Amino acid sequence: MTPAQRYLTLATVVLGSSLYGTALLTTSTILPQMQGALSATQDEIAWVMTFNILATAVVTPMTGWLVSRFGTKRVMIWSIACFTAATMLCGMAQSLEMLVLWRILQGGAGAPVIPLSQTILFDTFPRRQHTMVMAIFGMAVAVAPAFGPVFGGYLSEMHSWRWSFYMLVPIGIASTVGMALTLPADKLLSKVRFDWTGFIALATALAAVQLVLARGVRLDWFESTEIVVECLVAAIAFYVFLVHSLGASHPFVNLKLLSDRNYAIGLALVTIYGMLNFTPMVLLPPLLQQQAGFPDMLVGQVIGSRGVGMLVGFMTAGFMSRIDPRISMAFGFGLQTVAGLWMLTFDLNVTMEILVINSAIQGFAVGVVWVPITVVAFGTLEAKHYAEASSIFHLLRNIGSSFFISLSIAEIVRTTGANYSRMTEMITPYNRALAMPDVTGGWNFDTVQGLARIAREIGRQATMIGYLNAFMMYTVASGLAVVFALLVRGRKAA
Repeated sequence: MTPAQRYLTLATVVLGSSLYGTALLTTSTILPQMQGALSATQDEIAWVMTFNILATAVVTPMTGWLVSRFGTKRVMIWSIACFTAATMLCGMAQSLEMLVLWRILQGGAGAPVIPLSQTILFDTFPRRQHTMVMAIFGMAVAVAPAFGPVFGGYLSEMHSWRWSFYMLVPIGIASTVGMALTLPADKLLSKVRFDWTGFIALATALAAVQLVLARGVRLDWFESTEIVVECLVAAIAFYVFLVHSLGASHPFVNLKLLSDRNYAIGLALVTIYGMLNFTPMVLLPPLLQQQAGFPDMLVGQVIGSRGVGMLVGFMTAGFMSRIDPRISMAFGFGLQTVAGLWMLTFDLNVTMEILVINSAIQGFAVGVVWVPITVVAFGTLEAKHYAEASSIFHLLRNIGSSFFISLSIAEIVRTTGANYSRMTEMITPYNRALAMPDVTGGWNFDTVQGLARIAREIGRQATMIGYLNAFMMYTVASGLAVVFALLVRGRKAA
């Protein structure tokens, strides 16, 4: 390939890779507007994010088999094309069920894009240029999602939430055409055996657990027959997966890799990384728009500042790569703990400046810890295990995201109801605080309109307490990651 062809390939691959991250961050910005348009509850609209991430987690480990079966170029083109079509259908969805269905297709179609992008660039450019190419690739993939929420928030405010999906369609079409013209033809394909038993068992277990977490609050957990059945299905499917994986000669997931201490701790760290990465992007938009009264445009700027922080964090990680990865990870997760403690001081009068700075700190911490986590997880493994180890690595990252989002939403819904009930008990004629002139001037307890007004305010405050509980879960997970980071063996010991 000529240099011009190589850089055209780089441009089209970066364009396609940026689509997934941009779609994810942009969708988190418009969650409140979609919730109102589709008449969904808070836990139901979270399915739009959680099932998309779960579909990505399930399909990502299949990338190697898909490439060996159909070829890199064909898989990449069809992934981007199907992702673009699913994005268009998301914008056209008329119900929550259809939107979730197209988001599942979108996540599954986009899953092979990021792993294949790195493979294509490594194959296209000579080894001496790999560092430069990966720097361009990483920065571009980090920058594009930072602008997506800003434009998406503006379009949703000016027109509707559907345009936040429609704006990505031309980019997807351009990337698909560019890849068809620039990617080299596939070489001779070889058939690789795929462990369908392990894959189906694991996918069934993950889907069942996700359904339990997503619907448990609404159905009152184990009081519901559906939840009991889903738990039984998850337990049986996971048992089949474990037994099969330990006995098969070529399992879908090689559990023997967990005998490597650094790799096992790396998996725990990347799971927490996934939990911390996406959860604030799902929780903050509904809080800011529905409870604090922020417009979509400002919510997009808050989410976009996280992308800017990630860009600076990735750049800083390059300079910090010379020091012990334990220090880098402890520093990054420590910053997230500080950001979590800061979020615990938020109330419904929080200012835009505080939100932007806090979001940027979170993004910076996410960018700083990614490189050392990768170094720790793969540093002591043999090269022949990289492909299998990488599939488990990214699988747990996405599972951590989807599960923790569902747990956080469940906690918000549960504690909002409990706190609302507790706080309404204090609205009585015998509460002396309500007889103070400042209080009675703002609230009228003698009319239905006055009672409705104070009921809305109690609902806002009860919801805020629920969010603070979710922020506490975020903070505890961040602090736990610092402990795990310190358990990693040093370079000499490893």
